[in-house]
Amino acid sequence: MTEVWFYHLQREGLETALAPLLEKTLQRGWRAVVRAPSQERVDALDAHLWTYRTDGFLPHGRASDGFSERQPIYLTVGEEVPNGAHALFLVDGAVPDDWKLGDLTLFERIVLIFDGRDSEALAAARKQWPAARAAGHQVTYWQQSDAGRWEKKA
Repeated sequence: MTEVWFYHLQREGLETALAPLLEKTLQRGWRAVVRAPSQERVDALDAHLWTYRTDGFLPHGRASDGFSERQPIYLTVGEEVPNGAHALFLVDGAVPDDWKLGDLTLFERIVLIFDGRDSEALAAARKQWPAARAAGHQVTYWQQSDAGRWEKKA
């Protein structure tokens, strides 16, 4: 059964929160796909993942970079999963309305990150929670604390 983890941003932006979650994914020995709603967003995430730390970077790529199957983290706007990813990160509303976009059961974990400071994103996440459950996924809700740490709430 695929786990769906909802991450409710309250203090940080997506870029700040995404990189450590991707690091943890790689530490597990997993590969990831990050699906964004636009090519411009993919480009921004690509630039951020190269530069978010002064002492390193997260290995990743896009289709235009070539060698898609070798990328530990693959950035896309589409449904492709060329790298055999274990985790799918859905960001900025790049979420299937009916939870049937592609074969989501390919993944061990789906991570849906939404900005709780954005009323539209919050409303969408509230609709996606029951949809994910109805589709048979095991769902978990994580919220940022005042200290910026993730706390499991449901």
